[in-house]
Amino acid sequence: MQKYDADAALAVQYLSQTAKAVELKFDELLPSEQEEPKRLHEAMRYSMFAGGKRLRPALVKAAFELFGGTGDSVWYAMSALEMLHTFSLIHDDLPCVDNDDMRRGKPTAHKKYGEATAVLSGDALCILAFELMAKTGNARAIEILARKLGTFGMLGGEMRDVECEGKTVSLAEVDYIHYHKTAALIEASLCIGAELASATEEQVASIQKFGKSIGLAFQVVDDILDVISTTEQLGKDAGSDEERGKATYPSVIGLEASRERANALYKEAIAELDSLPGDTSVLRSIAAFIVTRVN
Repeated sequence: MQKYDADAALAVQYLSQTAKAVELKFDELLPSEQEEPKRLHEAMRYSMFAGGKRLRPALVKAAFELFGGTGDSVWYAMSALEMLHTFSLIHDDLPCVDNDDMRRGKPTAHKKYGEATAVLSGDALCILAFELMAKTGNARAIEILARKLGTFGMLGGEMRDVECEGKTVSLAEVDYIHYHKTAALIEASLCIGAELASATEEQVASIQKFGKSIGLAFQVVDDILDVISTTEQLGKDAGSDEERGKATYPSVIGLEASRERANALYKEAIAELDSLPGDTSVLRSIAAFIVTRVN
């Protein structure tokens, strides 16, 4: 555990530095609240600047740097990934899906602006994200993102999550939901960073496997924290998964087995990095941060 802690400390520093830099880009790339439709633009900015780890932009950047990427196109991709993540959270929190009132310690978008504005702000962030991805000039990166976001990725996972609510599910079903709902966009972040750096097909495949492992680990830890943490610690409604009968790892295999699964996924991720050239210390530290985080 001490090794985890040392690695995780490096990740906290990297995430903090990346967040500060990419948030300046958000301010530049998002429409101004002074432009019409003002309320919609205000809602987009509210959700984008509500806080968060900025994990996905950091993963884009880390992969881009690992494979020797140069140029500014990566900032468009970093911004796009966070916009898509925010879009997913806005829609996930809606009364028709998870009906959450708090996100990152603040009222969710629909509580602040109403359901119609929340839906439209999520839609607008999704569309703007693809406009920004187009500015990278990399069609393959756009294709990867669309695939990992759509029905064979995050949206497919969300659909299965809704369908399984309140039902008895298998471990395979939980794996399906969490891979598509969470890990797919984390995979996309890493693959896009690698593609923009002109990594080889083999390198992209390796970084994708790393992304799948840390993406699943991220969601396993999320499930655990929903059980053992308070609303104040999480910044969102604790215990809501159990209340809604969500398909989670603790509900299917228990807390201890869930912790073991997170650690096993961490080891899988680290083993994948061993096959890659260059300095993988940042990605190793992010993997450690994911399995040791407390919110």
